Amino acid sequence: MLDQIWPLWPWMHLAGRLMFAMIFVGSGMGHLMQLKATSDYARAKGVPAPEAATVVSGLMILAGGLLIALGWHRFIGAGLVFLFTAPAAFMMHAFWKETDPMMRQMEMAQFMKNIALAGAALFFAYYAGAEWPMSLGG
Repeated sequence: MLDQIWPLWPWMHLAGRLMFAMIFVGSGMGHLMQLKATSDYARAKGVPAPEAATVVSGLMILAGGLLIALGWHRFIGAGLVFLFTAPAAFMMHAFWKETDPMMRQMEMAQFMKNIALAGAALFFAYYAGAEWPMSLGG
């Protein structure tokens, strides 16, 4: 069985990292292209210096997502993604502060998504030193 699917493994690796990176590339571009709306949301959540934070976080996740997708300097890419997703979970999706049950559930889902993505970024960082198929290396 393993002999039959062995040729698919490099493609599975590529597809997996592209799917993972897609959320960060898209979100990073959204941060930068919709700066006012995103920084207004950050301001409403109490983020200090929301405009600067939006630009910095947008560049972080855009760069992190691209580095992971390309498989180039992947430890740095995974680190950038982790450094965004872990704090963002607590700052932007503090479900425990919500009083409306529907908003609380929505924020909890977003919190858990960010925690899961942060965990996946740590997983990518752990395997950053191993050879990645179809990557630029580094």
